[in-house]
Parts: sequence; C-alpha cells; structure tokens
Amino acid sequence: MLIRIGYDIELEFKAPVAPTALIYMLQVHPSREGDVQGGEHITVSPPLRTDHYLDAFDNHCARVHVDAGVKRVRLRNDAVVRDSGLPDVQDPGAVQWGLGDLPVDTLRFLLPSRYCEVDSELMPFAWERFGRTAPGWPRVSAICGFANQHLRFDYRCASATRGALGAFRERVGVCRDFTHLAITLCRCMNIPARYVTGYLGDIGVPPAPYPMDFSAWFEVWLGQRWHAFDARHNMPRIGRIPIARGRDAADVPITMAFGAHKLARFEVTTQALPAQAEAA
Repeated sequence: MLIRIGYDIELEFKAPVAPTALIYMLQVHPSREGDVQGGEHITVSPPLRTDHYLDAFDNHCARVHVDAGVKRVRLRNDAVVRDSGLPDVQDPGAVQWGLGDLPVDTLRFLLPSRYCEVDSELMPFAWERFGRTAPGWPRVSAICGFANQHLRFDYRCASATRGALGAFRERVGVCRDFTHLAITLCRCMNIPARYVTGYLGDIGVPPAPYPMDFSAWFEVWLGQRWHAFDARHNMPRIGRIPIARGRDAADVPITMAFGAHKLARFEVTTQALPAQAEAA
C-alpha cells in the first residue's frame, strides 16, 4: 500500500525585532525513512538557514533560524510512503519481564515525566485496578480499554498543559491525553511505555468528522520488542507512520517557536493512494 503524507503549517511571529528560532519534528522517523518513496519534500518559506540533527531519542529534528523582521514561516511537505497495509501486529502471548530482566535502555520509559505523573495517585489506582489482571499483553489491553472508556474525546477540550493525572480527573481530552493516561498506568505497573506521534489516516475505518491531524499512540516493551497500542481508538489500525518517539509529548513537539507567535495555518494529509498508483 502507498500512503500520501504531508502538511502545510504556517506560524505568524509578532514582529520579531531580533533573530529567533523555530524547532520542528516533521520528518518521518528514521525507522521508516527507508519506506519513503523518493524522499520527503520539505520546504521552508521564506528560505531560511536550517540545521538538521538527531535528538536523544533518534528523532529527526530541525532548527530554523528566523531572521529579525520575518513575520511568517511556512512549513510544507509532500511524500509517499510504502506500508504493509496490514493492521497493527497483535501478539497476545507477549510476556512482561521483571524489572531485573528488562533491557537497560527501556528503563527510562518507566520513570515519571512531565505529562506522565507516575508518582501520583495513579500509582495506587493502577495496582488496585489492574494488579489482578494477567501480566503482559492482557494487562496492557485492559489499561487501553480503561483509558478508552474513562475519557471522552473532545477537540474543544484540548489543553497543552494537561497531563495524565489531569485527564484522569477531568475525564476528557484528545488523543495525547488518552495516550498519556495509558502510558502512565503502564509505567505504574512496571511496563516500559513510550509516546509516539505520527501520521494515522482513516484507512479501513469510516472517515472522522473533523479535519485530519497528526495522531498520538504509544508503544510498550513486551517480549523482545516494542508493540504499538492505541488507547484513543482501542483497536488495530492500518497505516501508522511514526514521526517521533519520546517519554511523552514534551519530548516530541511538532513545532516549538521561541518568541511570541500564533498558528496561522495547520493542514495535515494522510490518505491511501488508489491501487493503480502502486501498480504504476
């Protein structure tokens, strides 16, 4: 399957009188860059000096040098990615390892982070609610099911400062809130869990009644690998294309601008191409 991805994002700066910077994470994650057909076509308008680098989680990042007097910066991309076309892999027998047996590079995904308050009232709640479930895949599935039912999805209630504990108490949020809550509950149960942001189109499901956006899901370490889970949709989905991974949303901002600014345009494209396009 071929999937067209892209975006058109424009930030408006409030009359900068001194040079500033814009950091963005908008390139397909290195783990999937081999599936990008002909590369990505990222443009920055106006053409500004840009530094590219990998962060501590091996995500592609870029720093745009915004000159004094530049009032708008527009980021665009158009690419095609080859995908298996299969739903998320299911492995109900994937085991949960003891703390002494986990790979050391997974341990940081057990710790509290900005939006995942493991050291909070969620710890005793998690053990009371999920302590009697079978460890491993069944336990993570139970956590996903709980988060999916506990929270009400509402774009109008999005908040950049709400963490897992806030979502748990308020019982509302967007995909990042579902993800933060599920990650935190997994970490409370000693299951390494990491945040993923990327593309997820309406492939194989009815179209959502709102504009396309980037999506958030999470991955847990079970057995010998990371497995994708999605507390927002709570079902296997087709066409996940990761952009960045981290401890939570604070590690993987789509854009981070230094200085006063506002979002002037935000359009995301994720759609499966017709079968004849793949044959060509």
